Parts: sequence; structure tokens; C-alpha cells
Amino acid sequence: MDNRRKKKLTFFTIGLIFFLSGVEYAVILPTIWRYLQTLNAAPYFLGLVLSAFSFSGLLSGPLFGHWSDRTGTTKKILLFANLFEIVGNFMYFMEYSKWLLLSSRLVAGIGTGAGSSIFGFLTRITAAEDRATVFAAVMACRQLGLLIGPAFNIFLRLCDFHLGPFVVNKYTAPGLFMCLLWVLLQLAVVFMYWDLPHLERGRVQEGSTSRNREEDSDEAKPLMGSQEAVASNPTGNQSFAASSVMPNHISPPSSPLPSQALESSSPFNNFSISREFLREEVVVLLAAQFITLFNQTALETMVTPLTQKFFGYGELENSVMYSLCGVEVIAGFLFVRWLSCRASDRAVLAVGLTICNIAGVWCLIFLANPLGGFPWQLTEFIIGVFLQVLGLPFVAVAQVSLFSKVTAEKTQGFSQGVRRSVGGLATILGPLWAGGLTENMYIMLGVMAALLALLTMMLAFSYDRLVEPAAEEQADSPDRCA
Repeated sequence: MDNRRKKKLTFFTIGLIFFLSGVEYAVILPTIWRYLQTLNAAPYFLGLVLSAFSFSGLLSGPLFGHWSDRTGTTKKILLFANLFEIVGNFMYFMEYSKWLLLSSRLVAGIGTGAGSSIFGFLTRITAAEDRATVFAAVMACRQLGLLIGPAFNIFLRLCDFHLGPFVVNKYTAPGLFMCLLWVLLQLAVVFMYWDLPHLERGRVQEGSTSRNREEDSDEAKPLMGSQEAVASNPTGNQSFAASSVMPNHISPPSSPLPSQALESSSPFNNFSISREFLREEVVVLLAAQFITLFNQTALETMVTPLTQKFFGYGELENSVMYSLCGVEVIAGFLFVRWLSCRASDRAVLAVGLTICNIAGVWCLIFLANPLGGFPWQLTEFIIGVFLQVLGLPFVAVAQVSLFSKVTAEKTQGFSQGVRRSVGGLATILGPLWAGGLTENMYIMLGVMAALLALLTMMLAFSYDRLVEPAAEEQADSPDRCA
């Protein structure tokens, strides 16, 4: 099979992974509270179960990313991670106790950590100018899963039979359904996924021959910098399997090493967490990851009580609303995919933050205390939610694309794991923040708007640094993907 077809099938499988992650969220979330009630769980247990999934993913992301950086492979990692999804969802199906249900989400959440390996893999096989479009497509796959997922509940809620000693009903069926889907995905990874060589490395070199930063400009020690070694290595197609050839106790010579020696060294030789993640531009992007996800999950948490209080919405109306939001998000990702070929990542990020700030101010004015009668209140609510959802694709795609460019390519899996862990922390704290302040909307929305304002100021002060090293000249050039 030729490399082009392998690449297409591999990308299709990656899209399928993110699609199923969206389906799982959309299938389990609507019924999990009622499921817990049948197990005599207290109300606080819902927060524990939802947070458990994000918590285990937060811990496993950097570990899986580090594994992929060490080995240079992702297929075995995906197969291993999918086992946790399979086992976790089967545990969810068993309906034994609330503690087993909590454990099931902890186990399944471990599998989500493989996403860091995938983003690292995509970074290594795509050119910098194409990366935003690839990331946008991958993220849109998850949103598609979120949009389609609720439709599966139409037939899952009709389940009422026994499977051996297990009861299959509308509460346990989502676990069995997702278990089967992850088993099918396991087969897809086996037969349709390849650890592709770094085919795009040459294209990156045409636009950028060096990744030296101001603080890592010592050319006499190419292994000491966090970013320059791999980006300047023309032998990108060689395997990372040789990473253990060079013993760690051997110090690098004072003159630049041959490219073969650079490739054979461990990706974590002389790696410094502080030097890699405490740089100004990296801090800004991690802040963007945290604040946008914090606000998004807080919004998702407060919307249902808000619609019930002011509009009397039930499950059907909320489902329709979430579906419409899903359509908007997918359209937004497709637009950003197109826009990223014609504008720089930092410009896209600035546009997204502008929209988010407008949405934050609008919600603070009109949603904290809706004005007028029912038609006006509904209009104010629709505009607020529309603006909040509209800004998400711009910020999400731009920050992950920029993050892949300002962090070292050779340790990209670990770096993406750290980024996703920061996002995981936000998805834990966001619902807790909103859930505790549903009766204090000014405080809830005011803090969310203040965080966006802070992020915008950080972007303004660091705008010049939010660009791929040694590519400042082309940073804002149009039609980069032409």
C-alpha cells in the first residue's frame, strides 16, 4: 500500500477516535444522573463522577505523550489506551454500585490521555503551514460526535432486556454501546492506522532552518535548546527507536553534532520543564487553553438551570438547543480551517478572543438579569449563547496550532499532554464554579468575563512572540496553504 493511502486511512482513524470521544460524552451525559439515582447516590456524587473522567485523563495525558516521544510510535499507545475505554465502559454497564460507576469513569478517562500522543504525532507528520487546518478537522470530528451522539439515545432508551446476569436498560445501555464501539475502533487501529514517517519534515525546513529562541541561542550546544535540534535535522524519516543508543552520561561536544547523532539522542536529553513551559508565549497559550475551557464548561453547566428558570425548557428543548449549538460549532471549525490558510494563527486567536469578550460582556449585561418580557429574554439568551459558541473554534484551533509550533517538536507528545492536562483541570473547575453560583449570576459571569479580559491583555503584550521560531517574516502572510 502506498504512503498516500496509508496517510488517508490513518487520518480517517484519528478522526474516528475523536468522533467516538464526542459520541461517548453525548450518549452518557443525559442519563448519568438518573442512573446514579437508581444506585442511591447523593447529589454531590454526580460532580465526582463527571470530574473523575477528566481527572484521570489529566494524569494520563503527559504519560502517554512522554511514551510516544520516547518511542516515536503511537499505534501501540492507542491500542493500549483503547483498552481502558473498553473496560471502563463495560464497568459502567454492569450496574453494581455507585462506586463501580465512579471507578468506571476513572478507568475510561485514562484512555483519553492518548489524545496527547495523537497531537504530537500530527505535529511531526504535518508541515507548520498545514497544521491549523489539520487540527481544525480533527476537532470538528469530536463536535460531530457531540452532535450525532444524542440521536443514539433514541433507540438506547428503548432497551429493556437481560444479557446473561446483566440488565440492559436505558441507563446501562450507553455503557454497553460505547464498549462495542471502542472494540470496533480497536480493529480500525489495527488495520487502518500506521506510524507514518516524518514525511513533511522537508517542507518545514524550506520555511524555517532554525528554531533558536532568544534564551536558547547558544549554537555551540545544539542539544541544550528545547526546540532547535529536531527542527534543523534533515533526517526526519529515521526511526526514534535509536534513542537509546547514546548513553545519558555522555556530554554533547562543544561543536554542532552531525544530524545522525542528533536523531539518535533521546528526545529528553537536557530537557528542562521550566525552560520549555515557563516561556512567555507558552504561558499565554496554556492560559488560553485553561480560560476558554473553563468558560465553556461553566456555560454548559449553567445553561440548563437558566433555561428551566426563565423559559421552562425541558429535555427536548435543551436537546434541540445543544444540537443547534453543535451545528454552529462544526460550521465554525470548517470556517477556521479555511481561514487558517489565509491568516496567521495569532490573528485567528485574536479574532476569537474578540468575539469571546463581546460574548462575555453581553452575557454579563443581559443573562445575569434578563430584561424585558419573554420574547426579549429569549432573544438576549440566543444572542449570548450564539456569541459564546462562535468564538470557541477560533481560539481552540489557533492555540493548539501555535502551541505545537512554539514548543519543541521532539518532545511534542509530552508537551501536548501538559496542554491537555491544563484543559482537563479547567473542565473539572468550570462546572464546580458554575454549579455553585447559579443563584449569583453576576459573580459567576463577572469572573468569566474578567478572565477573558486578562487573557486578551496577555495576548496583546505577547503578540510578537506568538509565532513559529525563525518564521516571523512569513507570520502574517496570506494564502500560506495555496
